Amino acid sequence: MQRFSPYILWVILALPAFGMAYDLATSTSPRIYHILVHPSGEFAARFMIIAMLATPLMLIFKGWRGPRWLKKNRRYFGVAAFFYAAAHTVFYLIDKSSLDRVMTELPRLYIWTGWVAFVIFIPLAATSMDYFVRTMGPRWKQLQRWTYPAAVLTLIHWAALHNWGHPQAAIIHFAPLILLESYRIWYWYLRPRSPRAA
Repeated sequence: MQRFSPYILWVILALPAFGMAYDLATSTSPRIYHILVHPSGEFAARFMIIAMLATPLMLIFKGWRGPRWLKKNRRYFGVAAFFYAAAHTVFYLIDKSSLDRVMTELPRLYIWTGWVAFVIFIPLAATSMDYFVRTMGPRWKQLQRWTYPAAVLTLIHWAALHNWGHPQAAIIHFAPLILLESYRIWYWYLRPRSPRAA
C-alpha cells in the first residue's frame, strides 16, 4: 500500500479554511465574522475528536490499517484542530470588537469553558513536533493527556450555547468518542478478568 502523503492530508484538512477565506474575501455582510465563529469552532471540535478516536479504535480493531493510519497521523488532526480553534477565537474577538464586551461575556459557562480549553490547546500544539516528542520523553505523553479535560470543556462550551437550547449537535459529534472511551475504560479497568489473566 502506497504511503499517503502528509501534504495531501494537509490540503484536505485545510479545505474548510479555504472556504472560510473565500467567504471573508467575497462577503459584503458586516456579520461575516459572527457567521464564521460557529463553523470554525465546529471544525476545531471535529478534528480534535478524530484525533482522539485513534487509540480506542486501535483497541477495538486490532491490526486494521485504518486505526493504525489514524494513530500515526493523529498529530496532524490535532494541529489542525488547534488552528481552527485559533481562527474561532480570532473571529469571536473581531465580532465582539471591544474588550468590554469580551469581559462581560467571560463569566458565562459557554464562554469561559471555551477559553480554558483553548489555553490548554496552546502547549499541546506547540509541542506537537517530533523534536519535542524526542526531547520531552515520557513528559510529552503526560502533557498530551490534557487533551481529555480540554475535550470535556469543548463539549460543555458547544452544548451550553444559547443556554443549552440546542445541545444536540455537540452530543452527536462527541457521542462516538464518549462511547469508545467508555469501552476503553471498561476494557482496561472494569472488565472481569480470570485469575490467570490478572
